[in-house]
Amino acid sequence: MQRYEITGMSCAACASHVEKAVAAVPGVASVAVSLLTNSMQVDYAPDADPDATARRILRAVDAAGYGASLASAESESAELEDTETPKLKKRLIASLCFLVPLMYVSMGHMIGLPLGSVFHGGSWHAILYAGTQLVLTLPVCWINRAFFLSGWKGIKTRAPGMDTLVALGAGASLAYGIFAIVMICVGLGTGNDDLVMQYRHDLYFESAAMILTLITVGKTLEAYSKGKTTDALKSLMKLAPQTACVLRGGEQVTVPVSEVNVGDLFLVRPGESIPVDGTVTEGISTVNEAALTGESMPVDKFPGSPVSAATINQNGALTCRAERVGQDTTLSQVIRLVRDAAATKAPLAKTADRVSGIFVPTVICIAAATFVIWLLLGQTFTFALARGISVLVISCPCALGLATPVAIMVGSGVGAKNGILFKTAASLETTGYTDAVLLDKTGTVTTGEPNVVKIFGTRNVPEKFLLSMAAGLELRSEHPLARAILQRAEKDHLSYATVTDFEAVPGKGLRGKVAGKVIAGGNADFIRETCALPDDLQQAGDEMSADGITPLYFSLAGKAAGVIGVSDVVKESSAAAIAQMQTLGLQVVMLTGDNAATARHIGAAVGLDADHVIAGVLPAGKEAEVRALQKQGRVAMVGDGINDAPALTRAETGIAIGAGADVALDAADVVLVRSDLADVPAAVRLSRAVVRNIHQNLFWAFFYNAICIPLAAGVFTGFGITLNPMIASAAMSLSSVCVVTNALRLNTFDPRSAAHDAPPKRKAPVRASAPEIPCPTGSCPVQPAPENKTTQTEGTAMKKTIHIEGMMCGHCEATVKKALEALDGVQSAEVSHEKGTAVVSLTHDVADADLKTAVEARDYTVTGIDA
Repeated sequence: MQRYEITGMSCAACASHVEKAVAAVPGVASVAVSLLTNSMQVDYAPDADPDATARRILRAVDAAGYGASLASAESESAELEDTETPKLKKRLIASLCFLVPLMYVSMGHMIGLPLGSVFHGGSWHAILYAGTQLVLTLPVCWINRAFFLSGWKGIKTRAPGMDTLVALGAGASLAYGIFAIVMICVGLGTGNDDLVMQYRHDLYFESAAMILTLITVGKTLEAYSKGKTTDALKSLMKLAPQTACVLRGGEQVTVPVSEVNVGDLFLVRPGESIPVDGTVTEGISTVNEAALTGESMPVDKFPGSPVSAATINQNGALTCRAERVGQDTTLSQVIRLVRDAAATKAPLAKTADRVSGIFVPTVICIAAATFVIWLLLGQTFTFALARGISVLVISCPCALGLATPVAIMVGSGVGAKNGILFKTAASLETTGYTDAVLLDKTGTVTTGEPNVVKIFGTRNVPEKFLLSMAAGLELRSEHPLARAILQRAEKDHLSYATVTDFEAVPGKGLRGKVAGKVIAGGNADFIRETCALPDDLQQAGDEMSADGITPLYFSLAGKAAGVIGVSDVVKESSAAAIAQMQTLGLQVVMLTGDNAATARHIGAAVGLDADHVIAGVLPAGKEAEVRALQKQGRVAMVGDGINDAPALTRAETGIAIGAGADVALDAADVVLVRSDLADVPAAVRLSRAVVRNIHQNLFWAFFYNAICIPLAAGVFTGFGITLNPMIASAAMSLSSVCVVTNALRLNTFDPRSAAHDAPPKRKAPVRASAPEIPCPTGSCPVQPAPENKTTQTEGTAMKKTIHIEGMMCGHCEATVKKALEALDGVQSAEVSHEKGTAVVSLTHDVADADLKTAVEARDYTVTGIDA
C-alpha cells in the first residue's frame, strides 16, 4: 500500500474525482481518498511496476486538476497539523474588514443608520453609491479568490466541486451588480431616472461579498472541527519522547530517539516515558500503559518484562534493551493502523460517494432550470437570478462526503485510546453487525498458562511441604506443568531441596532422591508403581479430573504424599465479558481442543451451558465451525491470531486478543492490545455507536439538501416563503459544521461502559447443543444435534434403516441426524457412525430417494435402504 499527499481538494466531490482518476490508472488495484487528511492510499496490482505506476498516478491526479506527491514520514506527521484553520481565519478577518462597511453602505439605511446625502441625493449620486459598493466588494473577491480559481479549475477539468457552486453564485451576483452599474450609466446618459432608481436598488454586490464571507466562516469552522477529529491521533504522536538516555561505551548519553538502534541499552528514570519498545534487563518498577491499552492500572515490570514506547515509568529506574525502534514500535503501529482505517472506505460511504460524484453537476442544472423556469413564469430577471444563486450556494456536497469519514476518524481514535484497533473502516462498521461470537478457549477465555489450583496433602504430608517437595522435583523438568508448580512455590516463598539421581520417565512422570529418600511425581499409574494410592487421594484426583483439572500425584519414600491439581485458569474478566456480550444480543460459543469434561467446566465457570461449548476441535476445525455458524448470521471469531488465523480470516470479523506489541496481525480485522475479553463487547459497542452516528450524519445531509434545494429554488413561493442568497450561504456553511460536530460527540463515548447496553432488534442465531465426541480429523462438517421433534411410543412408527459410508465421528452423526429429521415425515433418526447406519422413525412413508438425497447432500454416501 502506497500513501500519497493530495492538494487542492475542497469537498467530497473533489475526493470522488481524484478517486475516479486514479482508479483508471493501469496497475492500480484499489484507491481510497481521505478528505479529512488530504491523503490517498493506493494498492498496486500484483504485477504492477511500483515506480511506473506511481508516475502514472501523479500524472492522473495532475490532469484531474489537483496536486499529488508521495508521502514521507515527515509529511505523515505534518498532515495532522491544522495549517488550514489559521489561513482561513486570516481570510475571514480580512474579508470582514471590507464586508462590514459594505453592509453599512448597502443596507444601513434600512435599519435607521445614518448615511451621508452623498449616497442619497439625486440620480447622479446613484453612480457613487454603486461604485462604492463595487470598490468594497472587489477586495473581498480577491481575498477569497481561491474559490474562483478552484471553481474554474473544476469546470475546466469537467470535475466541478463545491467551490464551483460558490464561484458561480458569487460570480453571478458580482456580474449582475456590474451590469446594474452599466444600466445606471445608461439611465444617466439618457435622462431615464426610473431606470437609474430601478438598478440602484438591485446591485447585489453585498450578496457576492456576503456569500464568500459566510462560506469562509463555514470553511473555518469546518476546518477547526475536522482538526479536532484527529486529536486522538495527534495525542498519540505526542506521547513518544524526543530523546533517550542510552549506554554507550559505559557512559550515559542522551540522543534523539531516531538514533536509538536495536540492541542498545537505554535507561528510564521514574516519571519518564519509555522511548522505544524493548525488554527490561535490570530494575523493578511499575509502568502506566494507559496510552496504548486504555488500562489505568499500572503494570509491574521486572527483568524479562516487555516495555513499549510512550508508556510511563512510575517508580524505580529501569535498564532496557531496545528491540523495536522507529516505525516498528507498538506506538507507530497503532498510529499507522488508525491512520489507515481513516483513509479506507466504510460500506456505508459508498452511497454517499456515488451521490457526491454527480451532486455538483446536478445542482448546476437545477439552478439553471430554476432561473429559466421563473423567467418563463413571468417573474422578473432579478427574482429568477436570486432563486438560481440560492440553489447554487445552499447545496452542500461536503455534508454528504463528510458524514462517514469524520465518524470513522473519531471512532478509530476513541478505539485507539482504549486499546481497540480497527484495521479498516469496514471492520469498524461491520463489527457492530455481529450476531454470534466464537471464542477460542486457550489464551482468550483462559490465561493460556497452567496454574496450580488445588493442593491435597495426606495426614503426614502438609500442603506446603508437598508443594516444596514437588517444586524441588520439577525444578529440572521443562514441562509446562512443572513451571506451574515452580511459579506457585515462588509465589508462596517456599524453599526446596536439590534433587539428585533425577530421572524423567516419558509419558509417566519424574523420579529422584532428596536426602536419600526417593520421591516421585506423575500420573496415577506411575505412582502406583511405587506405592498404593489411598481412596481419599484417588477420589481427590478423580474430582479434579471431573472439573477439567490435571491431577499430578506424588509419593515420598514409598508412600503416597498427595496430589496437586494444575489447570489453565479462567481470566478474571471473562465471565463478566461474556455476560456483556449476551446482553448485547450476541450468541456466544466457546471452542476448545480439550476434552468435553474440561470444556464443560470452563464453560460453566464463564456462564456458558453445554449447548454453547464445542470440545475436541482442532485448529483446522475452527474454520469449519465458523462456516457452520455463518449460515445463521454474521460471525466474529476471537482468538490469539496465530493458530486461529484460518478462522479469523473466514469470519466476517476476526478479532485478535492479547496481541501485545504485535498489533499488525494480518489475519485479524480488529486487534485488542490488552489481553482482556472485555474489549470484545467494547469493540461492538463502539462500532454500533459509530454506525448510529454515521446514520445520523447521512440523514442530516440528505434531509438538508432534500429540503433546502427546493426551498432555495422557490418551490414554496406560493406560501410566501423565499430564500435570500445570503441566508442560503449561511445555511450551507452550517450544514457541514453540524455533521462534523455530531461526529465529535463520539469523543465522549466510553466503549467499556455497559450502562446503556441493549440487544439489537434482530434475533441472534441460536447454536444448538454440539455432540461431545470430537472429530478425529478436525475437518468434519459440524452441525448441531436438535432434539427430536416429537416423541412416540416404540413400535407405533414405521422404520427404515439407511446404510451410510463416510461417517467418522459424533459430529458426522449429528450432521446426518439433522439432515434426516428436517424431512417431512421423519419423526426421529438414530445414527451410528460405528455401525454405519441411520434408523429413521417415520410418521408416514417417505420415499427412499428423498432420504438418500438428504444424506448425500451432506457429503456422505448411501449404499442401501432397508424397510
